[in-house]
Amino acid sequence: MLKTLALEKIAKKLRLQILETSYNSKTQHIGSCLSCIDLLVAAYFSSFTVNPTKGDRDRIIFSKGHAALALYATLVEKGFFDQKNLGFFNKEGSLLTEHPSKNVPFGIEASTGSLGHGLSLGLGMAAGLRIKQFSSHVMVLMSDGECNEGSVWEAALLAPNLASNLIAVIDYNKWQATGRSNAITSLFSLTEKFKAFGWDVLEIDGHDMKEITGAYSQAKYSTKPFAIIGHTIKGKGVSFMENNNNWHYRTLSDREYRLAKEELDEKCICK
Repeated sequence: MLKTLALEKIAKKLRLQILETSYNSKTQHIGSCLSCIDLLVAAYFSSFTVNPTKGDRDRIIFSKGHAALALYATLVEKGFFDQKNLGFFNKEGSLLTEHPSKNVPFGIEASTGSLGHGLSLGLGMAAGLRIKQFSSHVMVLMSDGECNEGSVWEAALLAPNLASNLIAVIDYNKWQATGRSNAITSLFSLTEKFKAFGWDVLEIDGHDMKEITGAYSQAKYSTKPFAIIGHTIKGKGVSFMENNNNWHYRTLSDREYRLAKEELDEKCICK
């Protein structure tokens, strides 16, 4: 288990990797990638056992599939596949598509990106692990926007009867594709919503490694399904992207790439 400073170092390194790959591939969703990378790093490098050769491993379902680049960068750093594969991200014929595919033989647990399905997939996996009497957990990393979907709440309603080993992590950056999440649907008080459905819930700073790892540890010892509401900032780490929803669909110009890289280089302690 890595300590807080080591996790922060990895997250800063991966922000640079996300920036570079997004620029080279001219792909979107960089703001969404930067908001969830701390949650991913803490999960893969500190809190969960994800060895793909073990049937009793923990599972991580990356439900917010539009931010696949954050997942791929994390898997590269974890050693699931070589970094050179990122050079083919979103290229014709590449396995590294803009949304994660189960065809990727590198630790992808489920094909995702059709928002709202991840929690149901995770619930099924968690229930299966319990039937096999494994002590493993299933973590589902979701966007706040996908909490608009009714299938999320159907899974949430069923989970307390089936799977105390299910952990939902919401990347609550307060934005979705077309505007403020709470202006589009009433997501206020996600904590009360999940509690009403029989879950344990914790709200945290989704960029604070100590809080994230503490929440994951608490979730694993819960006797109920556990929801972690991670308050995050879309575009975290690049000042002109932070809390700016234009970076849901925009791609980087040459000048923007240079400015963002300079800013992240200054913050990066991984050299």
